[in-house]
Amino acid sequence: MPKNSKVTQREQGDVVTASVADLLAHEQPLDYKSSSLSVGGPPGSRVGVDSPENDGRPAWNSKLEYILAQVGFSVGLGNVWRFPYLCQKNGGGAYLVPYFILLILIGIPLFFLELAVGQKIRRGSIGVWNYVCPQLGGVGVSSLMVCGFVGLYYNVIIGWSIFYFFQSFQSPLPWSSCPVRINGSQAIVEPECDKSSATTYFWYRETLNITSSISDTGGLNWKMTVSLFIAWVIVCLAVIKGIQSSGKVMYFSSLFPYVVLFCFLVRGLFLKGAVDGIAHMFTPKLEIMLEPQVWREAATQVFFALGLGFGGVIAFSSYNRSDNNCHFDAVLVSVINFITSILATLVVFAVLGFKANVLNEKCVTVKEDGFGQLGLQPCVLEDELNKAVQGTGLAFIAFTEAMTHFPAAPLWSVLFFFMLINLGLGSMIGTMTGITTPILDTFKIRKEILTVVCCIVAFLCGLLFVQRSGNYFVTMFDDYSAGLPLTVVVILENLSVAWIYGTKRFMQDLEDMLGFRPYKFYFYMWKYVSPLCLLVLVLATIIQMAISPPGYNAWVQDQAEERFQSYPPWATVMCFSLVVVAMLPLPGVFIARRLNLLTDGSNKLSASYQTCSQIRLKHIETLPKIKLKHSDPPPNQTEAQRHAPKSD
Repeated sequence: MPKNSKVTQREQGDVVTASVADLLAHEQPLDYKSSSLSVGGPPGSRVGVDSPENDGRPAWNSKLEYILAQVGFSVGLGNVWRFPYLCQKNGGGAYLVPYFILLILIGIPLFFLELAVGQKIRRGSIGVWNYVCPQLGGVGVSSLMVCGFVGLYYNVIIGWSIFYFFQSFQSPLPWSSCPVRINGSQAIVEPECDKSSATTYFWYRETLNITSSISDTGGLNWKMTVSLFIAWVIVCLAVIKGIQSSGKVMYFSSLFPYVVLFCFLVRGLFLKGAVDGIAHMFTPKLEIMLEPQVWREAATQVFFALGLGFGGVIAFSSYNRSDNNCHFDAVLVSVINFITSILATLVVFAVLGFKANVLNEKCVTVKEDGFGQLGLQPCVLEDELNKAVQGTGLAFIAFTEAMTHFPAAPLWSVLFFFMLINLGLGSMIGTMTGITTPILDTFKIRKEILTVVCCIVAFLCGLLFVQRSGNYFVTMFDDYSAGLPLTVVVILENLSVAWIYGTKRFMQDLEDMLGFRPYKFYFYMWKYVSPLCLLVLVLATIIQMAISPPGYNAWVQDQAEERFQSYPPWATVMCFSLVVVAMLPLPGVFIARRLNLLTDGSNKLSASYQTCSQIRLKHIETLPKIKLKHSDPPPNQTEAQRHAPKSD
């Protein structure tokens, strides 16, 4: 018999007439959080009780499907356009050192923690943290709200990629040259394009048709509205059946970007100047590595690269078997994410090296001492490579401009933007799962209806971002809706498990669940190192927000350039409202449960799923009386013992 059995076999020959509940009355008290019941039989057998895998909760069809889902969620647009920028800005190859150290100290331990709690408790973010510590149940609600905020603007980026994808089926590409105005008998190049570049003009004027300030909304941009609608339709179809549909989508959306990245890498290495770009990228600047700002940005990137705090990691893991090796999953996905970031950096700087070389060749050839006399800047390849570009500026301007110089440029453009769509789709599937799973765990709602309603509401709210000034709101939400709230969410997750639930208790749960005890390394990370690192990150984020004036880069049409502008008062209020609203459930739920204004959600069952402890109690109540008869007494029982009166 397993040592944790709740019912033990009686000696052979004993005549017993009792219910299972009577038998249990003489045993140790039941642990209401236990997930199994062993009744006689061979060791490890389970009789009359459904295992967690049979509780009606959906499950992944295969381990590969689950891994691809986690990889698709964690590997997103940030790996392609944020990580290379941070490498370039923070010391080139030297940036990889703090990033890797913080991946070990923060990334993998906290990713493992989220996978483990989701797999053990088999709930979404709200149910998990209600179970671990009901007074911190607001952690799950805040996580869901941040998912909502991020999903609103993240899908707008997918919409932009869809627009560029369809525009790529032209030769030459529409952003390869400036448009020309016909003024009588004269052909005049569009001044805004002439002052900037063809790709910059196409982005700001043809795609966004952007206004010069956030206060001037300019009305809806119908092209972006249609693109956003298509993006939400794709997301809705991908997640409408839950993991049964999204799991199938992940086979393509998670793997296709790697095919494209390898194609770009091979093609890029044969381009003139590509080696210069890669060499510039990985030339370490060790003096920069010691600056606190580098470590703060590395910690932030580790944090967001793995999708910590969003709820998607927990939601995906909750559909796993209870004995799945989530430690292996945590290490595997984290390593894949890191390698993907390096691969994307190689691709980006190979292509940007080629672009810099093309621009350098077009530079005017002047004697070295003649630049100052002519009022010109010297043509230095390194200066072009030092121009830090990130986000939409990298994807829709710099990288797009480089592809116009490729042979068969439309083909490469189609592949690139289709890759961005798939990268974004993988992250959106995880984000939507982080929203729908907690709701389905709490309320009795058909997942198809919930998914459609969520997508319709999100599309209507997303119209804010497809106004002509919508890009400024995308920047606002990106800066304020997720950064600080998610950091606070994750530090509370860490503290609730390590200090409230108990690290030793959690380690024992992991041993029971996995069949082996995790390394002592995780004990110290969860208990001391990770909370300390997260606390420093929270303080650094608050200081950074305090010293950086709230503002945005506005596109000034007359000068054809970006200029920093401070937010007007109403927009500043909106910025900080995003932070407050996302974090409001944390104190709200805590106070409500302290004052008994809100019921304790730790034992509340899902409307759709039941835990095995509840199923077990139902079986105990309904099982019939069991009568065991054996004619022959056991050899070690005396006659007096057999006829002695039975005690109650």
